[in-house]
Amino acid sequence: MTDALAVVKSAYACFGRGDIPGLLQLLSPDVTWQFIGDRKSGYSRRVTGHDQVAGWFASVARVDGIQTFEPREFLAGADHVTAIGFERTRALPAGGIYETEWVHVWQLKNGRITRFLGIFDSEAAAAARP
Repeated sequence: MTDALAVVKSAYACFGRGDIPGLLQLLSPDVTWQFIGDRKSGYSRRVTGHDQVAGWFASVARVDGIQTFEPREFLAGADHVTAIGFERTRALPAGGIYETEWVHVWQLKNGRITRFLGIFDSEAAAAARP
């Protein structure tokens, strides 16, 4: 396991247990965080820095009731990791359920995450939102 892969797996573990402060500690102070998805979600945007990333996670929690979140495959290099996964989510409030595969690209420097790019099936998510 590369150091980059260990850091990214730690980030997913933090997310899985709801430890956003722990996840933020894995990020560089000037991290760039971008998610490309449905416009209805409110979190399809680019943010920078710990405070904005924390706000991004708060946005996700307001509109997504994540039921299943599974990183399934990792493609790792010395300073980057691409993760391919799956999620099942209920759009909040009282929206439909959608399932989507996703791709996350992580870049690291000196053991800290400097860039995140996430992409998922925006059509499935938008169809589930009220």
